[in-house]
Amino acid sequence: MPRSEARVATDRPHRYAKQLAAHLGRRAETSWDEDTGEGRLVFADGTGSLAATEGALLLTVEAETEHLARLEDVVGRHLVRFGTKDELVVAWRRDSGEPGTTQRGEGDPA
Repeated sequence: MPRSEARVATDRPHRYAKQLAAHLGRRAETSWDEDTGEGRLVFADGTGSLAATEGALLLTVEAETEHLARLEDVVGRHLVRFGTKDELVVAWRRDSGEPGTTQRGEGDPA
């Protein structure tokens, strides 16, 4: 299944991952393990994962090609909204080698 990944630089990866999993739990099946710093997202049309590492939040989504950009947007858009103060940027890279979508805070034009 096609896959896309993003590495989001942040000093608060655990906080954002936990918040993202909780928020997306309204529209998907989600889990977050505070001890391992990892989470899972299960949408109707794909899956995702969250991994809090030193200085970054690693995001992954997997879906059929026609749904991949939508999942990138859903996960990235919500994370950017939570991280407005930190001006987070989510730039997805697909396993095919091509760039995916990019979500950024409103204060960051390009």
